[in-house]
Parts: sequence; C-alpha cells; structure tokens
Amino acid sequence: MNRRILTLAALAALSCVALLMDANDAGAIPAFARKYQISCTTCHAPFPRLKPYGEEFAGRGFRMDEGQEPVRAVYDVGDPLLRLPRDLPLAARMEGYLSYKEDADAEIDIEWPWVWKILSGGPVGPKASYYFYFLMERGDLVGLEDAYLQLNDAAGSGFDLVFGQFQVCDPLFKRELRLERFDYLIYKTQVGDSPVDLTYDRGLMFLRTLPGEVAFTAMILDGNGIGAAVDAGVSDFKNHDDDKYKNFALRLARQTGAARLGGFGYFGRTQDNAGTRLKNDTYYLGADLVLDVGAKSQLNAQFLYREDDDPFFTGGDTHCTRGGFLEAHYFPQGQDGRWALSCLYNRVASDDDAADRETVSLTANHLIDRNLRLMLEGGRDVEAGKTRLSVGLISAF
Repeated sequence: MNRRILTLAALAALSCVALLMDANDAGAIPAFARKYQISCTTCHAPFPRLKPYGEEFAGRGFRMDEGQEPVRAVYDVGDPLLRLPRDLPLAARMEGYLSYKEDADAEIDIEWPWVWKILSGGPVGPKASYYFYFLMERGDLVGLEDAYLQLNDAAGSGFDLVFGQFQVCDPLFKRELRLERFDYLIYKTQVGDSPVDLTYDRGLMFLRTLPGEVAFTAMILDGNGIGAAVDAGVSDFKNHDDDKYKNFALRLARQTGAARLGGFGYFGRTQDNAGTRLKNDTYYLGADLVLDVGAKSQLNAQFLYREDDDPFFTGGDTHCTRGGFLEAHYFPQGQDGRWALSCLYNRVASDDDAADRETVSLTANHLIDRNLRLMLEGGRDVEAGKTRLSVGLISAF
C-alpha cells in the first residue's frame, strides 16, 4: 500500500513540475506549418486532433484552397508536366510516459520513447499527393504504417482515390488523432483466428461528396492487414493478400448543423491457409455520431455490430460481437486554448470471450507550447481489473 502511495505522489510531483514549466506560445513547426508558415492552430485543436479546416486540408491532398497554394512551394523547371516541390516536407512526433501499472512486474515504468514517428506528405502534382509515416513504437521498429498516394478527381471522375495502406476506420474516427492514450478498442478487435479488423489494411479508397452534402466513402481491401508479402505459390511471385478474396466497405455521413451522423457497412471473406481451406465471412454494420455542444464541448459515439460465420475455421458456429465507444471532450478555454479534458469509455462484448473488453479513462492535456503537450491520464481496464496512471509528453516538430 505504501508503495502505491509513493507511486501516486511521484506522478503528482512530476505533473506539478511540468505545469510550472515556461508556457509561452511558440510558433508551430511541423511539416505543413513550416511549409506554409502558419500556426498549428490553423488545422489542429489541439494537435493532433483536427479542426474541420484541417480535415478539408487533408482531403485536398495536403494543400491550401484553390488559388492559395504559394508559388514558392514548387520549382518552375520549364516543364508543365513536372511540379517539383522545393522541399521534402519532413516532421517528427515523439511521445513517452512515466506510468504506474497495477500488479505489473514493474509497477513504475519509464516508457521513453514510447512512440517515434517520421512523417512526410504533400502535393506531387496538381491533383496528386502522398502521405506516409515511419514508426518506432514500444522500443520496436514497426516500419511504415500509413503510406499512400492520393489522386483528387481521378481521371476526371469526380472521385478522390487513395491507393496504398491506411486505416479502415479513418473515415469514421482517426485513431492516430485521438487525445487519449487509451485506444478505440472496437476498431482493433479481432475474433477467433480471423485477421479482419478495422485498423491497417491495404487497398483502394474512393471518396466523393454526393448531392445533399453526403460524404461517400467506398473501400476495396485485401482484408489481412499490412504484413510482409508471402510466397504466392508461383516461382518468384509474392502476395500481400494471402487468399483470393477481397473485402469491401461503404460509409455514408452527413453534417447537419452541430451534428455529423454516419453509417458504415463491411463485408469480407478470409480463408484459412493452414490446410483446412475453410472460409470465414465477416460482416460489420454500425453508426457513429459527432455532436458539437457549444464552442467548448464535443461528444463522439461509435457502435458496431460484427458477425463471423466461422472465425476459428473449424466449421463451427457463428460468433457475434457488439461494441463501440463514447468519448467526450471539454475545452475550458475554447478549442485553441491550452487545456483539453477528455473521457473515453470502451465496451466490446463477443461470443469469443477473448475479444471482450471494457475500459474507462480520464485524460487532461495541457499545451506547454503549441507543439508540446503534457498528458495526464488515469484509466482502468475493467475486464482485466487493472489500473494504469500515466504522465506523458508529446511533441511534434
């Protein structure tokens, strides 16, 4: 008991020290802010959470409004087919924590660095752009996660095309932009031996705004994550997709006043390649909501129903999974202020007991500088009966 009291005292002391650090505003310097000489607040509130303008900026292929892209951004080499960027935009994000973990082998853990990312993105042509980041996480070299090319109004079709690897949940809620350390667990949930979830996958994403300001997104996916290519059974051929099936997802969303309501559907088929050749069909159906409550509060909600007809590839029974999250943000000084307070509740209930999860967390973020954030978080894994307290620093430059 004394040890736990000392742990809490140490975390509280570190929090006080961090809060007393110099808190003068600093000009934001990550890649896009540096390129356009603007503040991070143009797109983020606070970073990495996006404002509506930031979402529009990303949707345009990381470029300004029509006619506002600076001439100095590209070289004029006398070739109308070449728009050569003057600089390769690079940015870094680093975060680490001091944590207390209930009943862990090391209850007090110095987790630094926990995440180290090198990011780059921007236009490579009038309607083409790219984005990628290279990640080291938890002391391991992960490699590339997001890595894609984006073509706006591809071939004059009116559709924007994203081609590469990305998170399937990105059109719903972007996991990489959340303000909490605790995750959106329903997106990470896998059932049985099926590789299907709503995090990273390789594929094509088609986006368009339909009449009535309805945002349309359709995806064609490999359905087995972003692992390394494997032997395709033909000499010198390797496949990223490990079966002959493709998975499909569709999302529709509409902003009405202060509310954004979306619907999502997914169908996928995967095959067991361990010799049985049995197949599993996976369905998702769900809805999500973003509700702005005045200028200082936001409520986010996600619900998904998932059904797998043979997730263990044994010829067994159908497994159903239901889950989602509720998230509330409060910005005491407005969205451009220094403080952001968040509460996140996750619940996943599945016929596969190993997939059951329930967590709750409270998070306080304080901007020391515009691109340096102090995080204080306490959370509990209700399913496991474990508590975690963290003090972290997150920087982008």
